[in-house]
Amino acid sequence: MLNEKKHSSLFVIISILFVTSLLLSNVIAGKLILIAGWVLPGAVILFPLTYIFGDVLTEVYGFQKTRLIIWLGFICNLLMAGIFMLVIAIPSPEFFESESAFATVLGMTPRIVFASLLAYLTGEFCNSILLSRLKILTAGRFLWLRTIGSSLAGEGLDTIIFITLAFWGTLPASVLGQMMLFQYLFKVTYEAAITPLTYWVVGYLKRREGFDNYDYGVKYNPFQFE
Repeated sequence: MLNEKKHSSLFVIISILFVTSLLLSNVIAGKLILIAGWVLPGAVILFPLTYIFGDVLTEVYGFQKTRLIIWLGFICNLLMAGIFMLVIAIPSPEFFESESAFATVLGMTPRIVFASLLAYLTGEFCNSILLSRLKILTAGRFLWLRTIGSSLAGEGLDTIIFITLAFWGTLPASVLGQMMLFQYLFKVTYEAAITPLTYWVVGYLKRREGFDNYDYGVKYNPFQFE
Protein backbone atom coordinates (compact mmCIF):
# COMPACT_ATOMS: atom_id res chain seq x y z
CA MET A 1 0.00 0.00 0.00
CA LEU A 2 0.97 3.63 -0.39
CA ASN A 3 3.32 4.93 2.26
CA GLU A 4 2.42 7.70 4.65
CA LYS A 5 3.91 10.38 2.46
CA LYS A 6 1.82 13.54 2.45
CA HIS A 7 0.03 14.68 -0.68
CA SER A 8 2.66 15.94 -3.10
CA SER A 9 2.27 18.91 -5.43
CA LEU A 10 1.98 16.51 -8.38
CA PHE A 11 -0.93 14.70 -6.72
CA VAL A 12 -2.66 18.04 -6.15
CA ILE A 13 -2.08 19.11 -9.77
CA ILE A 14 -3.52 15.88 -11.23
CA SER A 15 -6.48 16.10 -8.84
CA ILE A 16 -7.22 19.69 -9.86
CA LEU A 17 -7.04 18.77 -13.55
CA PHE A 18 -9.43 15.88 -12.89
CA VAL A 19 -12.04 18.07 -11.17
CA THR A 20 -11.62 20.92 -13.68
CA SER A 21 -12.16 18.56 -16.62
CA LEU A 22 -15.30 17.22 -14.96
CA LEU A 23 -16.78 20.68 -14.34
CA LEU A 24 -15.93 22.00 -17.81
CA SER A 25 -17.41 18.88 -19.39
CA ASN A 26 -20.74 19.58 -17.75
CA VAL A 27 -20.67 23.21 -18.88
CA ILE A 28 -19.95 22.42 -22.56
CA ALA A 29 -22.19 19.35 -22.75
CA GLY A 30 -25.08 21.42 -24.12
CA LYS A 31 -23.23 22.29 -27.34
CA LEU A 32 -23.71 19.71 -30.08
CA ILE A 33 -20.74 19.12 -32.38
CA LEU A 34 -20.26 17.19 -35.61
CA ILE A 35 -17.29 14.80 -35.80
CA ALA A 36 -16.89 12.47 -38.81
CA GLY A 37 -20.62 12.68 -39.45
CA TRP A 38 -21.52 11.89 -35.83
CA VAL A 39 -23.57 14.34 -33.81
CA LEU A 40 -22.11 14.36 -30.30
CA PRO A 41 -22.28 16.57 -27.21
CA GLY A 42 -19.34 18.94 -26.89
CA ALA A 43 -18.32 17.24 -23.64
CA VAL A 44 -16.90 14.24 -25.51
CA ILE A 45 -13.77 16.21 -26.39
CA LEU A 46 -12.95 16.65 -22.70
CA PHE A 47 -14.89 14.22 -20.50
CA PRO A 48 -12.77 11.15 -21.44
CA LEU A 49 -9.84 12.97 -19.84
CA THR A 50 -11.50 12.51 -16.44
CA TYR A 51 -11.11 8.74 -16.89
CA ILE A 52 -7.50 9.16 -17.95
CA PHE A 53 -6.78 11.31 -14.90
CA GLY A 54 -8.65 8.74 -12.82
CA ASP A 55 -6.46 6.00 -14.27
CA VAL A 56 -3.33 7.96 -13.43
CA LEU A 57 -4.47 8.68 -9.87
CA THR A 58 -5.39 5.05 -9.16
CA GLU A 59 -2.29 3.61 -10.83
CA VAL A 60 0.15 5.88 -9.03
CA TYR A 61 -1.55 6.82 -5.75
CA GLY A 62 -4.03 4.00 -5.22
CA PHE A 63 -7.78 3.61 -4.78
CA GLN A 64 -8.01 5.23 -1.34
CA LYS A 65 -6.68 8.58 -2.51
CA THR A 66 -8.60 8.37 -5.80
CA ARG A 67 -11.82 7.72 -3.88
CA LEU A 68 -11.36 11.03 -2.10
CA ILE A 69 -10.88 12.89 -5.38
CA ILE A 70 -13.92 11.22 -6.98
CA TRP A 71 -16.08 12.44 -4.11
CA LEU A 72 -14.49 15.88 -4.31
CA GLY A 73 -15.46 16.03 -7.98
CA PHE A 74 -19.00 14.99 -7.07
CA ILE A 75 -19.31 17.75 -4.44
CA CYS A 76 -17.87 20.40 -6.78
CA ASN A 77 -20.20 19.32 -9.57
CA LEU A 78 -23.22 19.41 -7.27
CA LEU A 79 -22.22 22.85 -5.99
CA MET A 80 -21.76 24.18 -9.53
CA ALA A 81 -25.17 22.90 -10.66
CA GLY A 82 -26.85 24.33 -7.57
CA ILE A 83 -25.25 27.76 -8.04
CA PHE A 84 -26.25 27.81 -11.73
CA MET A 85 -29.88 27.03 -10.88
CA LEU A 86 -29.92 29.58 -8.05
CA VAL A 87 -28.50 32.41 -10.19
CA ILE A 88 -30.94 31.63 -13.01
CA ALA A 89 -33.87 31.65 -10.57
CA ILE A 90 -32.99 35.12 -9.20
CA PRO A 91 -34.78 37.85 -11.23
CA SER A 92 -32.67 40.00 -13.55
CA PRO A 93 -33.00 43.75 -14.15
CA GLU A 94 -35.05 44.79 -17.17
CA PHE A 95 -32.02 46.05 -19.09
CA PHE A 96 -30.29 42.64 -18.93
CA GLU A 97 -31.15 41.14 -22.33
CA SER A 98 -29.15 37.91 -22.14
CA GLU A 99 -31.13 36.09 -19.47
CA SER A 100 -32.62 33.49 -21.82
CA ALA A 101 -29.23 32.84 -23.43
CA PHE A 102 -27.60 32.50 -20.02
CA ALA A 103 -30.28 30.06 -18.90
CA THR A 104 -30.00 28.08 -22.13
CA VAL A 105 -26.25 27.60 -21.77
CA LEU A 106 -25.98 27.05 -18.01
CA GLY A 107 -29.47 25.92 -17.05
CA MET A 108 -29.64 22.38 -15.69
CA THR A 109 -32.87 20.57 -14.92
CA PRO A 110 -32.94 18.43 -11.77
CA ARG A 111 -33.32 15.35 -13.99
CA ILE A 112 -30.14 16.12 -15.93
CA VAL A 113 -28.21 16.89 -12.74
CA PHE A 114 -29.31 13.63 -11.11
CA ALA A 115 -28.48 11.59 -14.22
CA SER A 116 -25.08 13.24 -14.56
CA LEU A 117 -24.07 12.78 -10.93
CA LEU A 118 -25.22 9.16 -10.68
CA ALA A 119 -23.53 8.24 -13.97
CA TYR A 120 -20.33 9.97 -12.87
CA LEU A 121 -20.10 8.20 -9.52
CA THR A 122 -20.92 4.79 -10.97
CA GLY A 123 -18.53 5.09 -13.90
CA GLU A 124 -15.59 6.57 -12.00
CA PHE A 125 -15.75 4.10 -9.12
CA CYS A 126 -16.08 1.18 -11.54
CA ASN A 127 -13.04 2.45 -13.44
CA SER A 128 -10.91 2.97 -10.35
CA ILE A 129 -11.80 -0.30 -8.62
CA LEU A 130 -11.32 -2.38 -11.76
CA LEU A 131 -7.96 -0.76 -12.53
CA SER A 132 -6.79 -1.30 -8.95
CA ARG A 133 -7.77 -4.98 -8.96
CA LEU A 134 -6.27 -5.60 -12.40
CA LYS A 135 -2.97 -4.10 -11.29
CA ILE A 136 -2.71 -6.70 -8.54
CA LEU A 137 -3.83 -9.54 -10.79
CA THR A 138 -1.33 -8.63 -13.51
CA ALA A 139 1.48 -7.83 -11.05
CA GLY A 140 1.70 -4.32 -12.47
CA ARG A 141 2.14 -5.42 -16.09
CA PHE A 142 0.10 -4.51 -19.18
CA LEU A 143 -0.76 -0.95 -18.20
CA TRP A 144 -2.46 -0.44 -21.56
CA LEU A 145 -4.79 -3.37 -20.88
CA ARG A 146 -5.66 -2.08 -17.43
CA THR A 147 -6.28 1.55 -18.40
CA ILE A 148 -8.28 0.77 -21.52
CA GLY A 149 -10.16 -2.15 -19.98
CA SER A 150 -11.19 -0.25 -16.86
CA SER A 151 -12.19 2.81 -18.85
CA LEU A 152 -14.26 0.74 -21.26
CA ALA A 153 -16.28 -0.59 -18.33
CA GLY A 154 -16.54 2.74 -16.51
CA GLU A 155 -17.39 4.82 -19.55
CA GLY A 156 -19.86 2.20 -20.73
CA LEU A 157 -21.79 2.39 -17.45
CA ASP A 158 -21.55 6.19 -17.46
CA THR A 159 -22.95 6.43 -20.98
CA ILE A 160 -25.82 4.00 -20.42
CA ILE A 161 -26.89 5.49 -17.08
CA PHE A 162 -26.71 9.12 -18.16
CA ILE A 163 -28.51 8.83 -21.48
CA THR A 164 -31.18 6.50 -20.09
CA LEU A 165 -31.99 8.64 -17.05
CA ALA A 166 -31.65 11.99 -18.82
CA PHE A 167 -33.58 11.28 -22.03
CA TRP A 168 -35.80 8.22 -21.50
CA GLY A 169 -39.34 9.09 -22.56
CA THR A 170 -38.27 12.20 -24.46
CA LEU A 171 -36.59 10.47 -27.42
CA PRO A 172 -37.32 7.25 -29.34
CA ALA A 173 -35.49 4.19 -28.05
CA SER A 174 -33.65 3.85 -31.37
CA VAL A 175 -32.28 7.37 -31.04
CA LEU A 176 -31.16 6.69 -27.47
CA GLY A 177 -29.38 3.56 -28.66
CA GLN A 178 -27.56 5.48 -31.38
CA MET A 179 -26.52 8.18 -28.93
CA MET A 180 -25.12 5.56 -26.57
CA LEU A 181 -23.27 3.72 -29.33
CA PHE A 182 -21.74 6.78 -30.99
CA GLN A 183 -20.61 8.35 -27.71
CA TYR A 184 -19.18 5.10 -26.44
CA LEU A 185 -17.26 4.39 -29.64
CA PHE A 186 -15.83 7.90 -29.60
CA LYS A 187 -14.74 7.58 -25.96
CA VAL A 188 -13.15 4.18 -26.63
CA THR A 189 -11.22 5.54 -29.60
CA TYR A 190 -10.17 8.58 -27.55
CA GLU A 191 -8.89 6.39 -24.70
CA ALA A 192 -6.91 4.11 -27.02
CA ALA A 193 -5.37 7.01 -28.96
CA ILE A 194 -4.10 8.77 -25.84
CA THR A 195 -2.65 5.64 -24.21
CA PRO A 196 0.99 6.56 -25.08
CA LEU A 197 0.54 9.86 -23.20
CA THR A 198 -0.95 7.97 -20.25
CA TYR A 199 2.13 5.71 -20.20
CA TRP A 200 4.44 8.71 -20.15
CA VAL A 201 2.55 10.53 -17.37
CA VAL A 202 2.36 7.41 -15.18
CA GLY A 203 6.06 6.67 -15.67
CA TYR A 204 7.03 10.26 -14.90
CA LEU A 205 4.92 10.41 -11.74
CA LYS A 206 6.26 7.10 -10.42
CA ARG A 207 9.83 8.26 -10.93
CA ARG A 208 9.23 11.64 -9.31
CA GLU A 209 7.16 10.31 -6.41
CA GLY A 210 9.46 7.35 -5.78
CA PHE A 211 6.81 4.69 -5.31
CA ASP A 212 4.50 2.34 -7.23
CA ASN A 213 1.33 1.73 -5.24
CA TYR A 214 -0.46 -1.63 -4.98
CA ASP A 215 -3.80 -1.77 -3.18
CA TYR A 216 -3.20 -4.90 -1.14
CA GLY A 217 -5.82 -5.25 1.57
CA VAL A 218 -7.74 -2.16 0.50
CA LYS A 219 -11.50 -2.14 1.03
CA TYR A 220 -13.29 -0.99 -2.10
CA ASN A 221 -16.37 0.43 -0.38
CA PRO A 222 -16.91 3.85 -2.03
CA PHE A 223 -18.46 5.17 1.20
CA GLN A 224 -15.72 4.06 3.59
CA PHE A 225 -12.92 6.48 4.32
CA GLU A 226 -9.87 5.42 6.30
